[in-house]
Amino acid sequence: MTGPLVPFREIVLKVHSRCDLACDHCYIYEHADQSWRTRPKAISDEAISWTALRLAEHAKSHALPSVSVILHGGEPLLAGPARLRRVCEELTAALDTVAGLDLRIHTNGLQLSPRYLDLFSEYDVRVGISLDGDRRANDRHRRFADGRTSHPLVLRAVDLLRQERYRHLYLGLLCTIDVANDPIAVYDALTELDPPRIDFLLPHATWDAPPARPDGSPTAYADWILAIFDRWDQRGRKVPVRLFESVLSTLSGGPSLTESLGLAPTDLVVVETDGTLEQVDSLKSAYEGAAATGFDVFTHPFDEVAAHPGVRARQQGLAGVSETCRQCPVVRSCGGGLYTHRYSSRNDFDNTSVYCADLEALIRGIEERTAAATVSPAVTDPGVLMAEHQDVTRNLLADVHLELDGRGGEAWDEAWELACALEERSDALDAVFAHPYTYTWLQDCLAALREGLPTAAGLALRLPSYLAAAVVRGGLEVPVRVPYRDGRLVLPTLGELRPTGSPEHGEAEVRVAGKGFQVRVDGREPWQVRPGEDSGDWRPVRTLGDDGAPALRLDDLDPYRDSFGAPVRERLGAREAAGWSGRLAAAWRLLRQAVPEQATEAADCLTTVTPLVAGEPSVLRHGYGALGLAVPGRPEELAPTLLRGFRRAKLHALVDVADLYAQDGWWTHPAPWRNAPVPVSELLAGAYERVGLAAFEPAAAEQAGRALETLERAAELTVSGQRLLDAMWKELDCG
Repeated sequence: MTGPLVPFREIVLKVHSRCDLACDHCYIYEHADQSWRTRPKAISDEAISWTALRLAEHAKSHALPSVSVILHGGEPLLAGPARLRRVCEELTAALDTVAGLDLRIHTNGLQLSPRYLDLFSEYDVRVGISLDGDRRANDRHRRFADGRTSHPLVLRAVDLLRQERYRHLYLGLLCTIDVANDPIAVYDALTELDPPRIDFLLPHATWDAPPARPDGSPTAYADWILAIFDRWDQRGRKVPVRLFESVLSTLSGGPSLTESLGLAPTDLVVVETDGTLEQVDSLKSAYEGAAATGFDVFTHPFDEVAAHPGVRARQQGLAGVSETCRQCPVVRSCGGGLYTHRYSSRNDFDNTSVYCADLEALIRGIEERTAAATVSPAVTDPGVLMAEHQDVTRNLLADVHLELDGRGGEAWDEAWELACALEERSDALDAVFAHPYTYTWLQDCLAALREGLPTAAGLALRLPSYLAAAVVRGGLEVPVRVPYRDGRLVLPTLGELRPTGSPEHGEAEVRVAGKGFQVRVDGREPWQVRPGEDSGDWRPVRTLGDDGAPALRLDDLDPYRDSFGAPVRERLGAREAAGWSGRLAAAWRLLRQAVPEQATEAADCLTTVTPLVAGEPSVLRHGYGALGLAVPGRPEELAPTLLRGFRRAKLHALVDVADLYAQDGWWTHPAPWRNAPVPVSELLAGAYERVGLAAFEPAAAEQAGRALETLERAAELTVSGQRLLDAMWKELDCG
């Protein structure tokens, strides 16, 4: 097995190996592995001490911020208060100053009483209760050996946890699914108990011992769960349900929230009552010894278990599931299902889950029900995309302020106070936040602060220049003090002043005056500036566009314009700038004829063009609306170049505001334009660009179609990514 060792962050500690119920669906007593018969009933003092020691050394060597320990059984409360206190004391002492300790206990609740809960309150042990629903549902499996019901005693335990003094210990309810039960009755019975969380668990099964399907339906479990999903959704999702939250998370590009779904590597180890170290407990459903590792806490550190082939097999992500699963579009959400549920004596664990049809139906069912709410509106609405990217820039400014944490000095504090005031008074900051190089500056500033670079303070103090530009644009009578360096006072989106005869570095006051603004340096006579007029000392940002072409800023002044991956040109002469305008206008006429919808959207979204020395049209690290272009050629060449740049800029912005694909990095795909497989991000970007260019480049349409076919099978596309894929198919078909 390759790849780094995954440390254990969760320990299941078996404190008692027997149970006071006789549940007929229990994987410990009723399934293939019967090793419980030879183990001591209660964990020994020595095993407790060694477990605490091993966990502390593991957490320290891997610098884990926290670890979870789940006290388990059998029925863990049968260990008694004294033994459980010993466990809590040893673990707390060992982890003190090493890592945070999250203690939990999973119990059937029959023995729960104030003496246990007072102990748990002392050590902050949160309590999860196993309950399968109303009395009828719970009695189907969770009975005493003589057939008596356990339901009233479980309700008594839950009522105890709901008391004010113990409420903080109430972790939630764990319900094992039985499709013979009424799903709505089960859900309503559980929610009546006001749980902080509900976990619905598929009953453990394998291909050798498949799950019960009373009506023969291959999706009986999905249908049962989706009935509850609808009830949960209709009632406002008031109770967190881990299964639903996990599917919704993975559909949006996030992580799985449960071991039973998703491709995240396992990080759990089990300590049995005799100190034996085992893999995940559910493997006992597969065959005798399936969970065994051959290790124990007395002689083996946890790292040896983490390197065990059986553990590593569940840490390979996509490579660890069957070939059928690897080709399935929902694999990122289901992860091939729980590892145990893949077992067959014929192929070991190299199978799909025995619940495969259920998992696919469940994930697709949730996707169909939530797509409208889950899809980012930025995918379908260009106006929303622009607004959301502007919000990203605003959030970056707030992040810079938080990162400075009072270290910005008086100048930053004054500028921050003014920025807050401008936000409240008008929309003057909108144009400045929409400027794509504002985004670049803030990204640079935040990176420098987080890396502790000496340039961070200087980068941060550029804020007043943005505020001055906003004040001028808004015509607000608010004086702004602006530091300047190297003899240049830059006002983003407006231009730069080179105050002749002034010090190379200093501070200027910018104030709105008449049809322009004044700049005063060192108490001297102020410069009178009209933003659009070139006056020698003042060099404005010029506007391109005439004869029906959109108005674009020709920004060859902004100091943060140089992140295009190609050298930027210095300021263009007046004649050359006029030449750019003419050729852009001619190219735009071609775009309006060939791709009118794209031309209209591009005209609304592109705001800023920066001349490059050479190279492909580029966006790279800039905000939405920026485009770097080499000297335009003939209109017939410039039109597709503009379109290519616009498509790149739009997708770049979409990735900033919406999760289009998972960030796992496990997948590569063949690309029609490359000899080597590429990540999904590159395939999506290439397809998006070629779909747009199909009207100009015949080969682009064919390549785009092949790429879209591959993307349809891409497991890592989110719901938003799927919606974008649908839009590309429609665009390609209409073209």
